[in-house]
Amino acid sequence: MSDPLGRLSPVVRLAPAKLNLTLAVIGRRPDGYHALHSVMVRLGLADRLSVAPSALDRDSLRVVGRDAGPIADNLVLRSIAGARAAARPRWPSAPSEPPFLAARLEKHIPVAAGLAGGSSDAAAALDAALEAWGAELPPGERARVAASLGSDVPFFLAGAPALVEGRGETVTPLAPITGAPLGVLVVTPAIALATPAVFAAYGAGSGPVAGGAARSASEHLAAEMRAGIASRALLDRAAILASANDLLPASLAVLPELVPFRRSLTRLLGRPIGLSGSGPTCWALYASLDEAASAGREIEEALAGGRLVAPGAGAPFVHATTVEGGDPS
Repeated sequence: MSDPLGRLSPVVRLAPAKLNLTLAVIGRRPDGYHALHSVMVRLGLADRLSVAPSALDRDSLRVVGRDAGPIADNLVLRSIAGARAAARPRWPSAPSEPPFLAARLEKHIPVAAGLAGGSSDAAAALDAALEAWGAELPPGERARVAASLGSDVPFFLAGAPALVEGRGETVTPLAPITGAPLGVLVVTPAIALATPAVFAAYGAGSGPVAGGAARSASEHLAAEMRAGIASRALLDRAAILASANDLLPASLAVLPELVPFRRSLTRLLGRPIGLSGSGPTCWALYASLDEAASAGREIEEALAGGRLVAPGAGAPFVHATTVEGGDPS
């Protein structure tokens, strides 16, 4: 095949946000990172990535929608470069170099929000680049490339709810969630909360002792989901899940304005309010997307009327979406 990309239409991938239903810090690893035990799910909220052959002598990226920061720092370009290095001996026209790609990212997920949008974009770019080149990588090699890009990237290769351990590199798919999809309302203040700063605060003592209530809740949920769980059962556990995040006290220490904000959300919605990852995204579970959307409208009205004040320089991101249960086939 002299021109394997000549026949190619753009390869398109959705890059979903993630939600930590639980997040327990197990302890400090020898490499300095914290070991985690977290049950994670995908959300319907997603970025959209497309890649196509490029006429340039380099990979390129165009971002539209939400601000994703400097292009040079974007994980999409790093992911394509990592995919090329791994695929070089395996693509149909080897030993020649896999061609350069032009990527276009429609950004919908807020950045530095605890939703892992950048990591999801990286996983989507890895998969899209390999398809564009017609290259296959063994699962272990894909996982290695993903882990080299960031702690949350391997989760997005699972395609299902998963137990995530280690620093994120150990991913165990769990059974699909049965029943009607849960609605979830995410509210992200317009202020970035850097994950390293939160872990530094945790390490300095702004957090519970490792191995406490969050770990117990996480291990119990993982066991239930491994055997199979219905969406209604997750909704019944909303209060437990909302508190099962060992990074919550550290996040509040780094961003104290989150304390009154979460309290206000709790009063307005009458629901347990969780924190995804290291934050600042707050979330609440609902029986359906319609219920979550109704709650979102209530939040927007409260913001407009001054009954709810959010931290940050602008309006928060308020979005109703669904918890994706995974493929039952």
